[in-house]
Amino acid sequence: MFDAVGNPQSILLLGGTSEIGLAVCSEYLRRQPVRIVLACQPGDPATAAAVESLQVQGATAVEVVDFDATDFGSHPAVIEQAFAGGDIDLAIVAFGLLGDAEELWQNQAKAVQIAQVNYTGAVSVGVLLGERFKAQGHGQIVAMSTVAGERVRRSNFVYGSTKAGLDGFYLNLGEALEGLGPKVLVVRPGQVRTRMSAGVKEAPLTVNKEDAARQIVAAVADGKELIWVPPAFRFVMMALRHVPRPIFRKLPL
Repeated sequence: MFDAVGNPQSILLLGGTSEIGLAVCSEYLRRQPVRIVLACQPGDPATAAAVESLQVQGATAVEVVDFDATDFGSHPAVIEQAFAGGDIDLAIVAFGLLGDAEELWQNQAKAVQIAQVNYTGAVSVGVLLGERFKAQGHGQIVAMSTVAGERVRRSNFVYGSTKAGLDGFYLNLGEALEGLGPKVLVVRPGQVRTRMSAGVKEAPLTVNKEDAARQIVAAVADGKELIWVPPAFRFVMMALRHVPRPIFRKLPL
């Protein structure tokens, strides 16, 4: 369980090489040693470096579980293996694809792939985590959404639509688990400096992954259900939600 000062004893990172997810792990490791389970795509070349980094930072143990987001039938066994060493206090759902926005809406196979990874895979593990945490009577899920899913725009509507689905699922998973012990935090970042955004023109309000991690850790401690990263994006999106569609489509987004 989380200790008296808000630190978990164990973390499961689904998307085990996610830079934001690993930054959250690092933020907790700055406070005290933690057992970490990394659920990684088999053969991911970044896995070894992630394990070594967490060990150097003082993790009590770093376990690796093979995880294919689109192999839905394997997910119960993945979660079972992740919990085999004891209760998990914090599960971070941080896997996903971005893809080429213009290619996605014109390539059926790639559109289906991103939908399966970003939405169906996230729902699959979310249901399983909800079951396990409900049985434990405690646990925190952090689901990485995006401001791009809050109001889907033409420039990346396939990706945005998958994240809109994820966002809606996890917000309401939190509602379903209300009063049962587990909690859910949905995180809506803008652009974060990671490998995924390396080839994308930097947008206003772009933040470093360490900044995002600090905000996520603080939000978990405060028991929040939804945050924007950085916080100013809340007000940007509040305004954009009310822009009429004929005007919205002309905005340089």
